[in-house]
Amino acid sequence: MGYLFLAIAIVAEVIATSFLRLTSGDGAKWWAYGIVGVGYAVAFTCLSLSLSRGIPLGIAYAIWAAVGVALVALVSWLAFGETLTWIQVGGILLIIVGVTLVELGGRHP
Repeated sequence: MGYLFLAIAIVAEVIATSFLRLTSGDGAKWWAYGIVGVGYAVAFTCLSLSLSRGIPLGIAYAIWAAVGVALVALVSWLAFGETLTWIQVGGILLIIVGVTLVELGGRHP
């Protein structure tokens, strides 16, 4: 159940972070602020619930950060036409490999 809450936290954080794009500049949308606020509130609540269900903080935060970075980069590329170079893709893959190693190391002390 902890990983379900972590997955919800990641999705909510990616949605909130993606909508930040709509809160900046001359064309800022007032309603996007609500999505950002609710998204982050849900994200932190679900992250807390995942911790209370037994996921260690270091593992949960590493997974959240790595998957969040990867998904926000993908959403930015697909939805907003931002660049995503092969070097950036390589960096994201290295982050994912690093988090996988943290996860594996946590299970086998």
